[in-house]
Amino acid sequence: MNKLVFTVAVMLLGMTSVHAQFGKFGGKKLDAITTAVTAFTVSDEEIAASATEAVKWMDENNPVCELNSKQKDMREYAERLERIFGPYKNYDGLDLNYKVYYVTDINAFACADGSVRVFSSLMDIMTDDELLAIIGHEIGHVKLEHTKNAYKQILLTEAASKYVGSTKGTVADLMNSDLGGMSQKLFGASFSRKQETDSDDYSYAFLVANGKNPQALADGFQKFADMEKEYGADKSLGAKMSSSHPDSEKRVKRVEDKIKKSAKK
Repeated sequence: MNKLVFTVAVMLLGMTSVHAQFGKFGGKKLDAITTAVTAFTVSDEEIAASATEAVKWMDENNPVCELNSKQKDMREYAERLERIFGPYKNYDGLDLNYKVYYVTDINAFACADGSVRVFSSLMDIMTDDELLAIIGHEIGHVKLEHTKNAYKQILLTEAASKYVGSTKGTVADLMNSDLGGMSQKLFGASFSRKQETDSDDYSYAFLVANGKNPQALADGFQKFADMEKEYGADKSLGAKMSSSHPDSEKRVKRVEDKIKKSAKK
């Protein structure tokens, strides 16, 4: 099995080691963004287009499991994801596309354009409903516009470093100048603790609305908690988790508390 082309930490749900580096552009301060905005604006359409370009680059530079893959296990990953998530590709007004990357990292992500990518090693450790819960969390980031807002900030930050004081520069220029690097930054976008919690709640509601037991969400988090205990977040599972992300054990308890409260109603 191949490794992901660029380093993506194995911890899921925003817990990536590749974070956008704000305010480190040759000494320029982050407040240069306000100057750049006058020469560089980002529309929702451009954000979606940049995400699409980044996903295209990722798809071209990583092994993708297809329904017609000649390799049996790759084909089976694609078939399983289609079975699990296919019925929800237009859920909640979203137009979602989804693929499996045949990589050893344990991760998944969703982008502002509705692209969902699941890593095969994540599928190896999750049941069908647990995997659906994790994907539900990721599409929550899309529906709640967390991905859009994170991408916008990254694009404006990059513009501040490249086009400050200039009347030139477009999203396309940024992507074309370093598509691989921009892809890394976009997929490494981190979310706040509140955004992560809101996406947890979205996944919970998603499961309930579709007749699934929300315990699957707690069970998925428990598997991450168990891995954290066994390996340590800074050892073989990858880099340390960002302090902005909730502790997995606390996430388990929060979901289970919601289940208990719901049962009493």
